[in-house]
Amino acid sequence: MSFRIEGYVIVSADGMLADAGHVMPDSLKFEGDKLFFEQALDRAALIVHGRNSHEQQPNSPKRKRLILTRKIKALTVDPEMPNATLWNPEHASFEQACAFADVASGMVAIIGGPAVFEIFMDRYDTFWLSEAPHVRLPGGEGCFVGVPEQTPHEVLSSHGMKPDAPYLLDAAHGVTVTPWRPAGGST
Repeated sequence: MSFRIEGYVIVSADGMLADAGHVMPDSLKFEGDKLFFEQALDRAALIVHGRNSHEQQPNSPKRKRLILTRKIKALTVDPEMPNATLWNPEHASFEQACAFADVASGMVAIIGGPAVFEIFMDRYDTFWLSEAPHVRLPGGEGCFVGVPEQTPHEVLSSHGMKPDAPYLLDAAHGVTVTPWRPAGGST
């Protein structure tokens, strides 16, 4: 198996990916970031997320995915989404889940939430951190385990990741995306 593992998240200025109700509010949705994210997922061989993270895009039903859950032990096809495999990482490895989903190579897009990002924190080839500097979500859900006690930058740095130059996605709102990659890596 040969995978390129990439993470994707957009966060508020205070490092939140969702509001207190675990919902991504409209204030954190921007056309430039949406387009960037959608194009990336269209290139992915597999998408990995938790029960609250779903991209809800026109191509979503066509995409193969792993949905993390603690409610099952054995890998199983999601009865509501035939392209989705339900996966409990405590009972099967990532490689076993990929084999069950019939995916052996390609880009794997990790789209959250915090516990899902954490599982892959030392495996990312690139983590794409989009930031909306004018949005605040007090009491919201931090993008990573350890946020808000640490900033998203501090969490990524603590796992040996270094930022490259950011790209501007939405000039009117100052939304950028920064690729973070393993220090010393050549990806």
